[in-house]
Amino acid sequence: MSQTTAPLSSTTSTGAHTGRARWARVALRSVQVLLALFYGIASALPKLIAHPSAVESFHKIGWGSGAMYTIGALELAGAVALLTPLLQSVAAIALSALMVGAFIVQLTVFNGQNAATPLILMVPLITIAWSRRGSNRQLLGLVRRR
Repeated sequence: MSQTTAPLSSTTSTGAHTGRARWARVALRSVQVLLALFYGIASALPKLIAHPSAVESFHKIGWGSGAMYTIGALELAGAVALLTPLLQSVAAIALSALMVGAFIVQLTVFNGQNAATPLILMVPLITIAWSRRGSNRQLLGLVRRR
């Protein structure tokens, strides 16, 4: 079989991972770490410490400090869960749902200013959710055992 028609397999006949599959796993894990840092530090932290910019944004939305702290806590939990192998896919799905809400708020309250940001963040989140979907089966198995 020529190299262009060979089936893409993540393992060789001996079971060792190929270089391409290993590179893809490392790249995906790197994206997870970067997103976790973004959500934990750049997004959740200003809300959780009531930074004036976050307070002003939530005041403009009309949601108040309770919603600000709640969303900050959800983002922080999502950031931690992105780094937890069993929760990584669920975390990516949950953070994507938050980004749908952020997109709607950006369109309706802020007249589309920065509306692309949540959509851009959803691309790697959806990729993580799909690529790590096996962890959902493991998590479901743990939940069903109890």
